[in-house]
Amino acid sequence: MTPQKTLSGKAWSALLLLAMIWGASFLSIRIALDEIGPVTSVAHRTFWAMLVLWIVVIALRLPVPKEPRIWMAFLIMGLLNNVIPFGLMAWGQLHIETGLTSILNAATAVFGVLVAALFFADEKLTVRKTVGVGLGFAGVVTAIGLENLRSFDLRSIAQLAVLGGTVSYALAGAWARQTLSGLAPQVAAAGMLTTASVITVPLAIMLEGPIRFDLQPVTIMAIVYYAVIATAGAYLLYYYVLDLAGSGNLLLVTLLIAPVAILLGALVRNESLNPNAYAGFALLALGLLVVDGRVWHMLRKRKAIAGD
Repeated sequence: MTPQKTLSGKAWSALLLLAMIWGASFLSIRIALDEIGPVTSVAHRTFWAMLVLWIVVIALRLPVPKEPRIWMAFLIMGLLNNVIPFGLMAWGQLHIETGLTSILNAATAVFGVLVAALFFADEKLTVRKTVGVGLGFAGVVTAIGLENLRSFDLRSIAQLAVLGGTVSYALAGAWARQTLSGLAPQVAAAGMLTTASVITVPLAIMLEGPIRFDLQPVTIMAIVYYAVIATAGAYLLYYYVLDLAGSGNLLLVTLLIAPVAILLGALVRNESLNPNAYAGFALLALGLLVVDGRVWHMLRKRKAIAGD
């Protein structure tokens, strides 16, 4: 296993900032959904984020790809990483709590391990990863609640929709590795959001009517936050953190997002979660830590020392 980068104070600050930005995005999306439909919320998210990222691309004078093959890759990436997960999760948030959505969203890393093992020879499932994935799935089942799995209602469907979004995110990660490596990340993000906007804007108009701009100030602020800051800005920050902290340490962001979203949901919308949601997150977090490997190797090292 490749050693993890040691986290500096700057790296920790960037990780925490990214976690807080993404954690607050769940609340801002839910606030916007009080006045606009889920597909319209996604259209706002992809369109405004796209504009911001193209401004960045132009400012940095990055080359824009013209090959149809790359734009087809952008189209599939836009579907897998934006249209499908944004749409499923926004609809799901209409029927379940903000905090629970963020907990289920953490399953992205678990599905990511399975998808990577399925498509890439160098990402085979080890015993450690299998244990971590098993704990992750146990956490998901616990968070949803066995009673919800037995009684299939709108709330159950909403939770499954959010999980469907996490599977789509995992597939997007594999697709990006296969087709978009070598591109500047700012260009890749702008490209996929462009193709996503080509889909979401007309789809929103068709399904939910003309996109309105005479919205309540709180709704406009929520849209600006989740589109400009939590999508465009977070993409840019993500790649900065990736360079600063390394890919292995980015898993820590996944563990920090849910507590932020849970706290904000409780403070702003008076949400309260069932105890099984917290138990599920604990199992899921343990599974992610096992997948990450640091805890696993630390325990094995201690066992080896104790055996000497």
